[in-house]
Amino acid sequence: MMVTHVYSGKVRELYRTEEGTLLMVASDRISAFDYVLDTPIPDKGKILTQLSLWWFGQLADLVPNHLTRGQVPPEFAGRAMTCLPLRMIQAECVARGYLAGSGLAEYRENGQVCGVSLPPGLTDGSKLPEPVFTPATKAPRGEHDENITAARLAEQLGGDLAAELERLTLAVYQRGADLAAERGIIVADTKVEFGVDEEGTLRLADEVLTPDSSRFWPADQWQPGHSQPSLDKQYVRDWLTSAQSGWDPASGTKPPPLPSHVVHRTREAYIMAYQRITGLTWTNAS
Repeated sequence: MMVTHVYSGKVRELYRTEEGTLLMVASDRISAFDYVLDTPIPDKGKILTQLSLWWFGQLADLVPNHLTRGQVPPEFAGRAMTCLPLRMIQAECVARGYLAGSGLAEYRENGQVCGVSLPPGLTDGSKLPEPVFTPATKAPRGEHDENITAARLAEQLGGDLAAELERLTLAVYQRGADLAAERGIIVADTKVEFGVDEEGTLRLADEVLTPDSSRFWPADQWQPGHSQPSLDKQYVRDWLTSAQSGWDPASGTKPPPLPSHVVHRTREAYIMAYQRITGLTWTNAS
């Protein structure tokens, strides 16, 4: 099977097949603070792919997705999806049900997140009164995404499309949060992407509700007031900003390689997220 490489993202490689469909291949690369780190996380690409495929099935009645039938070359087995070509919407669609990350930083500055006013007195890990839509620009690789208001998104994309992106993003988040809650996991926030096919249909694309695109917290350990134990890449972020790494995110220099214990713990967190959410047992052959 002949495929042609067309694009490299932070984590994924995109190929075009002879039939004209796309082959999206998830690598074991991991990114943090808009840098692609030198150290891969073994099996990460397969875990992201298999978890996304499971979620696309759970969400199919809410929104169509980019998946299509097609053959996957043996060298990409387990880590690739065959997809429809889409015109991607140039926005990161983020839904937040809890306060963390850049949303927490913005709230501490002005009591808002992306122009949405929040109650006073919230802290790291606080549950929001209701999930909020907090979009961001989609920056090229190596540049920084920027949180924007829904009004600015509407100016960029048009009011009708922006409103539909907000509706679908919150619907995906709520379905994901409800299903994960049944399995003892809090989905604190998630980022999704959309594209439009050649017939004009808006489709969910890329990945969905994975440890790369979401914050997953064990519900029985949730305690607002500090950074939460997580089943995502927060452990990598925490190590990079710790004294042990010796790196400053504001330095403009590339992050250092990850030590083996951080790699091991991150891989275990991804596997645990997959198993707890899907109810399936992870094997390297998945």
